[in-house]
Amino acid sequence: MSLIGEAAQAKPAVDAIKESTDAGFMADVIEASRIQPVIVDFWATWCGPCKQLTPFLEKAVRAAGGAVKLVKIDVDKNPVFAGQLRVQSIPTVFAFDGGKPVDGFTGALPESQVKAFVDKLIKAPAVSEIDELIAQARESLDLGDIGGAAQGFAEALQIAPDNLDAIGGLARCYLAGGDTERAAEVAAMAPEGAKNPDLASVRAALALAAAAPSDTGEAERRLAADPGDHAARAELAASLAAKGKLAAAADQLLDLIARDRDWNEGAARAQLLQVFEAAGQGSDITRQGRRRLSSILFS
Repeated sequence: MSLIGEAAQAKPAVDAIKESTDAGFMADVIEASRIQPVIVDFWATWCGPCKQLTPFLEKAVRAAGGAVKLVKIDVDKNPVFAGQLRVQSIPTVFAFDGGKPVDGFTGALPESQVKAFVDKLIKAPAVSEIDELIAQARESLDLGDIGGAAQGFAEALQIAPDNLDAIGGLARCYLAGGDTERAAEVAAMAPEGAKNPDLASVRAALALAAAAPSDTGEAERRLAADPGDHAARAELAASLAAKGKLAAAADQLLDLIARDRDWNEGAARAQLLQVFEAAGQGSDITRQGRRRLSSILFS
């Protein structure tokens, strides 16, 4: 397995929902909540509203992707902590964080309110942790540490499997490592139509890689024989882009536009914009290329 593959290998999924007892309350709730928030559902088998509420809690907790846990306590079998917390009716739900209760409610709530309760509990720490992981991963990628970057993006995905920044970043790691097939698989994890700069960059790069052969020899020979062979220059740019040499591809296309800005009904400019998208709108390739393009078009 490659370095990236080892770093990004998904960890075994752990069910965030469990049943506990009075004997296990300290470990499953108090101590566990010092690591991540824990929701406690006090219920009973005879309780109709409990049967309505518990599936909503389970769904919201699983959707949180491991950012929060749910512990279910049957009050008939385990009355001690329910009594200490003054549970007077069921269902009663408490949220614990840092070893103490921080929120709660009584009665069966609609699914939307249950989701909002869970989201409120995990929002601040989850977003903060994800942002930090992604920022560190991007820094690693900028420094050329592809394996470290992949690990950071993969950890972010463990917390939030649908995070577009993490999906796009991990896809970029595979692309930078030359694994276009895996990059495409990761990019496909994003919902259809999802917009994200890294995803757009990866998809454009994959399209360039699929559109032309990576062998530049034939186009280079034709250009050596005739520097005015615009088709050969465009083919060379496409081949360079397919190999990931986006700066060189942009240079060839800018040279072509300088020679004939309207060649092939503006095909060179369209190809150049695709190169810019693959490089990323904030990259040096794009910034410098756009300045040079403006100079050519408005000179």
